[in-house]
Amino acid sequence: MTKLASAALPVLAERIGAPATPGYDRSTLKTGIVHFGMGGFHRAHQAMYLDRLMNQGKALDWAICGVGVLAHDEKMKQVMADQNCLYTLLLKNPDGTREARVIGSVAQYLFAPDDPEAVIEKMASSEVRIVSLTVTEGGYNFHHVTGEFDATNPDVLLDLQPGAAPRTTFGLITEALGRRRARGMTPFTVMSCDNIQGNGDVAKKMFTAFASLKDPELGDWMAANVLFPNSMVDRITPVTTDADREAIAAEFGVEDQWPVVCEPFEQWVLEDHFSLGRPPYEDAGVQLVEDVEPYELMKLRLLNASHQGLCYFGYLTGYRYAHEVAQDPLFARFLLDYMDQEGTPTLAELPGVDLPLYKRTLIERFSNAYVRDTLARLCAESSDRIPKWLLPVIRINLENDGDIFRSAGIVASWARYAEGVDENGGVIDVVDRLKEPLMAAAARQHEDKLAFLANREVFGDLIDSERFVAAYLQTLDTLHTAGARAAVAQLVG
Repeated sequence: MTKLASAALPVLAERIGAPATPGYDRSTLKTGIVHFGMGGFHRAHQAMYLDRLMNQGKALDWAICGVGVLAHDEKMKQVMADQNCLYTLLLKNPDGTREARVIGSVAQYLFAPDDPEAVIEKMASSEVRIVSLTVTEGGYNFHHVTGEFDATNPDVLLDLQPGAAPRTTFGLITEALGRRRARGMTPFTVMSCDNIQGNGDVAKKMFTAFASLKDPELGDWMAANVLFPNSMVDRITPVTTDADREAIAAEFGVEDQWPVVCEPFEQWVLEDHFSLGRPPYEDAGVQLVEDVEPYELMKLRLLNASHQGLCYFGYLTGYRYAHEVAQDPLFARFLLDYMDQEGTPTLAELPGVDLPLYKRTLIERFSNAYVRDTLARLCAESSDRIPKWLLPVIRINLENDGDIFRSAGIVASWARYAEGVDENGGVIDVVDRLKEPLMAAAARQHEDKLAFLANREVFGDLIDSERFVAAYLQTLDTLHTAGARAAVAQLVG
């Protein structure tokens, strides 16, 4: 058994059946990117693309310095220190075969609570040209109905105090940009890679709003000079389990504290707007475009919204993994009907995309039993996901007199899930930043059927739409009287 560290790479490279190791000298790497949010997705996606370039002998001056901001990031700090920022990426193919490689594109990891000054100065250094983000949908700190920056956030308020040491992503990045401005340096590009429509536009709005609260002149300078390209990213990356660690040890002989598992599919569509250059991403399979919006809407409204379509109904039925739901013909039909009848009509023309094939491929990806993507993961943080992925579909179809029956049913399935008990009486661990008010509202909906939908902070004015309310209540009533499977059958019928 080999523990994953730089010293182990030559040993691994000589072993039959060992994972592929970096084919470049990591001691020569120079940092070009600082990344906030070193979770599984970033390590399976953006860091993997860079590793692919580095194995071609390219982008060796674009290595990543990861940054952790939250208290739970301390675990990643320790793993990165123990393994010299190396980790194993394990692809789980639909036929059950596995492919493993050691990713070496991360050169450094900084834990901001330990030393915020080190993080700020890293970004302020001339070698850093891109600061990238995978901080989840909730990390952008905007109000879900108004879309405006939430200046009442307690951590934000602390960062806005004069002389305060930055503790948020906003505070750290804004301070670094302020120093570059003061030193006469070109600002780095801020590259969002989160599942938010117009993620670059949202990042620009939120960061400049924070900066304007801190220093109006700095906010104006950022708005005029800092580039925030939009992007669309896609790869299913379930939470790493102890079983994954054990499998990597047994099959590949590697002891890795925090490997990453993922499906073989990968996609990255990126606007080619950078102030200080970028890696040659196109040589690694990234699609560089002038306008990413049509592609990101395709992904958000078909893949991400379909994840919400399968997770609550599936969990209530008794399934616990995405592949179990997608392999059920009734649920697969429901998802395809949603995509064809409600998601697709909201999309613009997609040059170069075979949309029917894309939708069939989504069902195949969801059905990959070896990825073992949990429904619990997909059901988490719904108040951040549903408003961004599904509610825009509903609003557009309401405006255009389109079909909203299945979308309304998905919202009802979330309301039923939020009651916290499945159909077999099992307790559901609801994970959501709004857990308490959502569950309290769900608990009242047997007496007040619209209690859940009445939350205007989440749903805006949807409760005022008679057509939506009627469709919503039809599914909610069936969920309560006949169960989730009967509700899905009704939506398909």
